[in-house]
Amino acid sequence: MKVWQKAVELATEVYSATKNFPQEEKFGITSQIRRSVVSISSNVAEGAGRNSKKEFKLFLNYVYGSCSELETQLTISKNLGFIDNSILDQLSESINEIQKMIYSLSNSLN
Repeated sequence: MKVWQKAVELATEVYSATKNFPQEEKFGITSQIRRSVVSISSNVAEGAGRNSKKEFKLFLNYVYGSCSELETQLTISKNLGFIDNSILDQLSESINEIQKMIYSLSNSLN
């Protein structure tokens, strides 16, 4: 599934982007960001493995929310000086692409 592949790529990029965050944030925003990004591909996979379109759509809604959560956390990280604007822009573009794919996939399940 292409959206799952994009989500895995995003997770890899986010892990790279957060590897140099301050050590004191290891259990703070770094951990939160990483949990959010991993949940995107995980929920796509779990939803696809469910027995009904209705359940799949529910998990796609979770994915959409996780994308919004991740974007917020990355913006906070930029405001704190942990991440550059160029990296934030690149990650935001990937997040938006995934959200569009999720929207289309969810609509196709009707």
